[in-house]
Amino acid sequence: MADILHVRGVERRFGSGAGSTLALQATDLTVAENDFITILGPSGCGKSTLLRIVAGLDHPTAGEVRLDGARIDGPGADRGMVFQSYTLFPWLTVLDNVCFGLRERGLPRAQQLEVAQDFITKVGLRGFERHFPKQLSGGMQQRTALARALANGPRMLLMDEPFGALDHQTRELMQELLLGIWEAERKTVLFVTHDIDEAVFMGSRVVVMSARPGRIKLDRTVELPHPRHYAMKTTPAFSELKAELTEQVRSEVIAAQAAQQQAA
Repeated sequence: MADILHVRGVERRFGSGAGSTLALQATDLTVAENDFITILGPSGCGKSTLLRIVAGLDHPTAGEVRLDGARIDGPGADRGMVFQSYTLFPWLTVLDNVCFGLRERGLPRAQQLEVAQDFITKVGLRGFERHFPKQLSGGMQQRTALARALANGPRMLLMDEPFGALDHQTRELMQELLLGIWEAERKTVLFVTHDIDEAVFMGSRVVVMSARPGRIKLDRTVELPHPRHYAMKTTPAFSELKAELTEQVRSEVIAAQAAQQQAA
C-alpha cells in the first residue's frame, strides 16, 4: 500500500517566551492508504493536538503535514472529522445533517439524498431520517456523525475519542460497526483513544505516545485477522498485545507523575 500521509518534524508549543508549554515535540508519522491507526497515550500527551494538526484545525509550531503530497494548512473535504462530543446541527434532521457537506459542495438534491441514504443505511439508522438529534440516543448521534463524515468521500477519517462518552455496550457495538464499514469502504483512519482494548481491537497499527511533551515511542503492527468480532478480545494473542501496550502506557503515566512531583 502506498503512503499517503507524511507528518514530518511536527512540533506544537502553546504560549510564548519562558511561560510557553511544549505539548508535542518533533514528531514523525507515515500513514499508508487503508491503514487504521489507533493512537494511545496518557492524558495531555498531545494525541488530540496531533490529530487536530492533521485535520488542519490547529497549526504546528514547526514541521509540516502532507496528504498525497499537498501540504495541509487548513481544514479540507479530503479529511472527515468525528469528535467525542456530539457535533450535529440540532435544527437539522438526520438526513439533512448527513446531506450538509454534500449541499455545501453544490451537489444536486437528488444526488445528495442518494448518497446520504446509502450511508444512513450503512450505519443502521434507516427509518430515523426525519428525526432530530434531540430525539436520538448518544450512539445514534455518533452514527449520524459518522455517516455525515463518510458521505463526503474523505481521503482520511479522523476520529478523536468518538466513542468515549458512550456506555460500554453501545461502545462495543459502535466499534464493530465502524470496523465493518472500514473493511467495506477501506478508508484510511486515524483514531485517538485512551482505551487500550479499543486500540488493539480497532487498529491495524497502534501508535503509543509518551507523556508531555508528546512523542511517538512505539509504532506496533496489530497481527489480528479480519473481520474482527468482540470474542477476539478473549484470545491469547489479543491479551498479549494488550499487556504489552498497557505496560508502555503505564510507564508513561508513572513518568508524568514523577515529573509533576519534582516540579512541585
